[in-house]
Amino acid sequence: MSLCVIGLFLAAGRPASADVAVPPFYQAVGALKPDGVLGTVLKSEPVETSIPGAKAWRIAYVSSDVAGAKTISTGLVVAPTGAAPEGGRPVVAWAHGTTGTAQNCGPSQVFDPARELNQYFLVGGNSWTDYGLPSVAEFIAKGYVVVGTDYQGLGGGGKHQYAVASTNGRDVINSIRAVASMQQTGAGKKAAIYGWSQGGGATLAAASLGDYIAAKGTAADGIDIVGLVALAPDDVAAAATSVPTDEATAEALMGGLATTFSDNIFNFSHFVMLMWGSQAAFPGLELTDLFTDEGAKLIDAVVSQKCMHATSDTLSFNIGSDYKTLLRAKPANALAWSQSLLKGSVDPVKPVAPVIIYWGTADTVVPPVMGELYRKQMCGLGGNVTRVQLDGAQTHFSTPGASASLYVPWIEDRMAGKPIADGCKTGG
Repeated sequence: MSLCVIGLFLAAGRPASADVAVPPFYQAVGALKPDGVLGTVLKSEPVETSIPGAKAWRIAYVSSDVAGAKTISTGLVVAPTGAAPEGGRPVVAWAHGTTGTAQNCGPSQVFDPARELNQYFLVGGNSWTDYGLPSVAEFIAKGYVVVGTDYQGLGGGGKHQYAVASTNGRDVINSIRAVASMQQTGAGKKAAIYGWSQGGGATLAAASLGDYIAAKGTAADGIDIVGLVALAPDDVAAAATSVPTDEATAEALMGGLATTFSDNIFNFSHFVMLMWGSQAAFPGLELTDLFTDEGAKLIDAVVSQKCMHATSDTLSFNIGSDYKTLLRAKPANALAWSQSLLKGSVDPVKPVAPVIIYWGTADTVVPPVMGELYRKQMCGLGGNVTRVQLDGAQTHFSTPGASASLYVPWIEDRMAGKPIADGCKTGG
């Protein structure tokens, strides 16, 4: 695509700073400040749900990012009706996959959000985005409270730090604190986390944030995470063979990452959003380090206004097969970029609880080797990580459904405190 055509596109489009329309609840949240301790619920409203024996709310709560800055995240809570048992109900926290980067991309914003996971790509999907909570009816029937964060920047204001797993993982942890502080949910402090794709990376990141989980002076101190389920997770840090210490090795890492996610425009859209979200998390970075000047302007104009599939379609329509021309021939400031990407990924720290990874052989969105390398790294640190290959040729998008019958009983066993085998001693 010529620079002239890109210029016409930018001139015709809305400026990147334009406001994105969101429902009234999120408009009100956007005017709030992240005042209060981590997990403080700043605002809530009831939501209708068709899940038997359940009640639901939208919430906005205080979280923080990888740099320690306070943020506001929004999300969805579903709890059983009736009296809670002594000690409170167990909590299951969902970390969703990619929905996009604009303020209107939070799954809790859709009509009738308190329902089973509904996926855009699958037959039966009825929306322009993925939304809902996997296995929520089954969890409610077992007496669990389910909470699904939207992550910061997807309805609560601020720029979304897309796939900055260390930030997204903090949002998941604080969603547990938030729901445990809501008297009307009957939630206790025992919790499990499950997440897919972007949320799988957030789950792995949360597993290594032991000090953050143990922090005092929150809305609900003492949360106890007993297990973590990662479905087709990403982990940039584990995939890096070493931490770059000079520009040459950093350029190789950045080039390899760009190549991995440039096989088609859909995957390239993920790469573009990751760079945009990383720049939000680490302000010293500039999009023009990686993309041409016109390419950086186009990217900011698109991803600040649109959700995942609209972003991919817009790039496809305006750029087509020339999408790689948005990249600079050689990245600038590569060392700062690579170090920031690793810092925003999963910390090389032993997981706080057993982790299980489910993956499919036909996943062409997130390379399954990332999960393999994560397991090897964490087993070396003394963690308990199991990796399960799903039957059949499961794709990235079929992974949540194909793994449900496996992860639900696994979570139930962790909640019950049943013994678990050392996943590092089995095949992976």
